[in-house]
Amino acid sequence: MTQYTLNINGALHPVDVESKTPLLWALRDTLGLVGTKYGCGIGQCGACTVLIDGAPTRACLTPVEALGTRQVTTIEGLDAAGAHPLQRAWQELDVPQCGYCQAGQILTAAALLKSHPNPTDAQIDEAMAGNLCRCATYLRIRSGIHRAAELTRDNGGDK
Repeated sequence: MTQYTLNINGALHPVDVESKTPLLWALRDTLGLVGTKYGCGIGQCGACTVLIDGAPTRACLTPVEALGTRQVTTIEGLDAAGAHPLQRAWQELDVPQCGYCQAGQILTAAALLKSHPNPTDAQIDEAMAGNLCRCATYLRIRSGIHRAAELTRDNGGDK
Protein backbone atom coordinates (compact mmCIF):
# COMPACT_ATOMS: atom_id res chain seq x y z
CA MET A 1 0.00 0.00 0.00
CA THR A 2 1.05 3.53 -0.73
CA GLN A 3 -0.34 6.73 0.67
CA TYR A 4 -1.60 9.24 -1.87
CA THR A 5 -3.19 12.60 -1.27
CA LEU A 6 -6.06 13.13 -3.67
CA ASN A 7 -7.61 16.51 -4.48
CA ILE A 8 -11.29 15.56 -4.50
CA ASN A 9 -14.06 18.17 -4.69
CA GLY A 10 -11.72 20.91 -3.52
CA ALA A 11 -10.36 19.10 -0.46
CA LEU A 12 -7.27 16.98 0.07
CA HIS A 13 -7.91 13.37 1.07
CA PRO A 14 -5.19 10.91 2.10
CA VAL A 15 -5.79 7.35 0.86
CA ASP A 16 -3.76 4.18 1.41
CA VAL A 17 -4.20 2.07 -1.70
CA GLU A 18 -2.18 0.08 -4.20
CA SER A 19 -0.72 2.30 -6.92
CA LYS A 20 -2.79 0.70 -9.70
CA THR A 21 -6.07 1.01 -7.78
CA PRO A 22 -8.64 2.63 -10.05
CA LEU A 23 -9.86 6.01 -8.85
CA LEU A 24 -13.39 4.58 -8.84
CA TRP A 25 -12.57 2.23 -5.96
CA ALA A 26 -10.62 4.86 -4.02
CA LEU A 27 -13.66 7.14 -4.26
CA ARG A 28 -16.27 4.53 -3.37
CA ASP A 29 -14.50 2.13 -1.02
CA THR A 30 -11.93 4.34 0.67
CA LEU A 31 -13.59 7.78 0.72
CA GLY A 32 -17.24 6.72 0.77
CA LEU A 33 -18.14 8.89 -2.24
CA VAL A 34 -20.60 6.47 -3.79
CA GLY A 35 -22.21 8.81 -6.31
CA THR A 36 -19.67 7.63 -8.89
CA LYS A 37 -21.02 4.32 -10.13
CA TYR A 38 -19.44 1.11 -11.35
CA GLY A 39 -20.92 0.17 -14.70
CA CYS A 40 -18.74 -1.94 -16.95
CA GLY A 41 -15.21 -1.63 -15.57
CA ILE A 42 -13.73 -1.13 -19.05
CA GLY A 43 -14.51 2.53 -19.70
CA GLN A 44 -17.29 1.90 -22.20
CA CYS A 45 -20.46 2.96 -20.38
CA GLY A 46 -19.62 6.27 -18.68
CA ALA A 47 -21.33 5.51 -15.34
CA CYS A 48 -18.03 6.15 -13.53
CA THR A 49 -17.32 9.48 -15.22
CA VAL A 50 -15.74 12.17 -13.04
CA LEU A 51 -14.09 15.43 -14.02
CA ILE A 52 -10.31 15.57 -13.76
CA ASP A 53 -9.14 19.14 -14.21
CA GLY A 54 -12.52 19.76 -15.84
CA ALA A 55 -12.31 16.95 -18.40
CA PRO A 56 -14.71 13.98 -18.31
CA THR A 57 -12.65 10.94 -17.34
CA ARG A 58 -13.50 7.30 -16.66
CA ALA A 59 -12.67 6.64 -13.01
CA CYS A 60 -12.65 2.87 -13.59
CA LEU A 61 -9.65 3.24 -15.90
CA THR A 62 -7.72 5.95 -14.06
CA PRO A 63 -5.16 4.63 -11.57
CA VAL A 64 -4.73 6.63 -8.39
CA GLU A 65 -0.99 6.91 -9.05
CA ALA A 66 -1.70 8.93 -12.22
CA LEU A 67 -3.54 11.74 -10.44
CA GLY A 68 -0.84 13.65 -8.63
CA THR A 69 -2.31 17.02 -7.64
CA ARG A 70 -4.95 17.07 -10.36
CA GLN A 71 -8.42 18.25 -9.29
CA VAL A 72 -11.11 15.56 -9.28
CA THR A 73 -14.77 16.54 -9.21
CA THR A 74 -17.40 13.92 -8.45
CA ILE A 75 -21.15 14.33 -8.53
CA GLU A 76 -20.99 15.09 -4.81
CA GLY A 77 -18.70 18.04 -5.57
CA LEU A 78 -20.60 19.55 -8.47
CA ASP A 79 -22.89 21.40 -6.06
CA ALA A 80 -23.52 19.88 -2.65
CA ALA A 81 -26.83 21.75 -2.37
CA GLY A 82 -28.01 20.43 -5.73
CA ALA A 83 -28.26 23.94 -7.15
CA HIS A 84 -26.03 23.50 -10.20
CA PRO A 85 -28.06 24.29 -13.34
CA LEU A 86 -27.72 20.69 -14.51
CA GLN A 87 -28.96 19.31 -11.20
CA ARG A 88 -31.86 21.76 -11.24
CA ALA A 89 -32.73 20.94 -14.87
CA TRP A 90 -32.55 17.20 -14.18
CA GLN A 91 -35.06 17.61 -11.35
CA GLU A 92 -37.29 20.05 -13.20
CA LEU A 93 -37.57 17.83 -16.29
CA ASP A 94 -37.49 14.51 -14.43
CA VAL A 95 -34.63 13.40 -16.68
CA PRO A 96 -33.58 10.09 -15.13
CA GLN A 97 -35.59 6.92 -15.07
CA CYS A 98 -33.56 4.53 -12.91
CA GLY A 99 -30.82 7.13 -12.33
CA TYR A 100 -27.86 4.76 -12.23
CA CYS A 101 -25.91 6.43 -15.06
CA GLN A 102 -26.91 9.98 -14.23
CA ALA A 103 -23.84 11.08 -12.23
CA GLY A 104 -21.68 10.32 -15.25
CA GLN A 105 -24.21 11.94 -17.58
CA ILE A 106 -24.35 15.13 -15.50
CA LEU A 107 -20.57 15.46 -15.15
CA THR A 108 -20.05 14.91 -18.88
CA ALA A 109 -22.73 17.52 -19.56
CA ALA A 110 -21.02 19.95 -17.14
CA ALA A 111 -17.81 19.72 -19.15
CA LEU A 112 -19.79 20.23 -22.37
CA LEU A 113 -21.47 23.37 -21.03
CA LYS A 114 -18.10 24.81 -19.97
CA SER A 115 -16.84 24.57 -23.55
CA HIS A 116 -20.19 25.15 -25.31
CA PRO A 117 -22.49 27.28 -23.14
CA ASN A 118 -25.27 27.07 -25.74
CA PRO A 119 -24.76 23.66 -27.35
CA THR A 120 -26.55 22.43 -30.43
CA ASP A 121 -28.22 19.03 -30.51
CA ALA A 122 -25.29 17.75 -32.57
CA GLN A 123 -22.75 19.00 -30.00
CA ILE A 124 -24.74 17.39 -27.20
CA ASP A 125 -25.04 14.10 -29.06
CA GLU A 126 -21.31 14.06 -29.80
CA ALA A 127 -20.26 14.92 -26.24
CA MET A 128 -22.68 12.46 -24.64
CA ALA A 129 -22.12 9.59 -27.10
CA GLY A 130 -19.85 7.66 -24.73
CA ASN A 131 -22.35 7.71 -21.86
CA LEU A 132 -24.82 4.86 -22.05
CA CYS A 133 -28.27 4.90 -20.50
CA ARG A 134 -29.96 1.51 -20.20
CA CYS A 135 -33.31 3.27 -19.79
CA ALA A 136 -32.73 5.20 -23.05
CA THR A 137 -33.56 8.63 -21.63
CA TYR A 138 -31.35 10.27 -24.24
CA LEU A 139 -33.97 12.78 -25.42
CA ARG A 140 -34.64 13.84 -21.82
CA ILE A 141 -30.88 14.12 -21.20
CA ARG A 142 -30.58 16.37 -24.24
CA SER A 143 -33.55 18.46 -23.04
CA GLY A 144 -31.95 18.67 -19.59
CA ILE A 145 -28.72 19.99 -21.06
CA HIS A 146 -30.58 22.62 -23.07
CA ARG A 147 -32.54 23.60 -19.96
CA ALA A 148 -29.34 23.85 -17.88
CA ALA A 149 -27.88 26.13 -20.56
CA GLU A 150 -30.98 28.33 -20.24
CA LEU A 151 -30.76 28.36 -16.46
CA THR A 152 -27.07 29.31 -16.67
CA ARG A 153 -27.83 32.17 -19.07
CA ASP A 154 -30.72 33.34 -16.89
CA ASN A 155 -28.39 33.30 -13.87
CA GLY A 156 -25.69 35.34 -15.59
CA GLY A 157 -23.55 32.37 -16.64
CA ASP A 158 -22.07 31.76 -13.19
CA LYS A 159 -21.81 27.94 -13.27
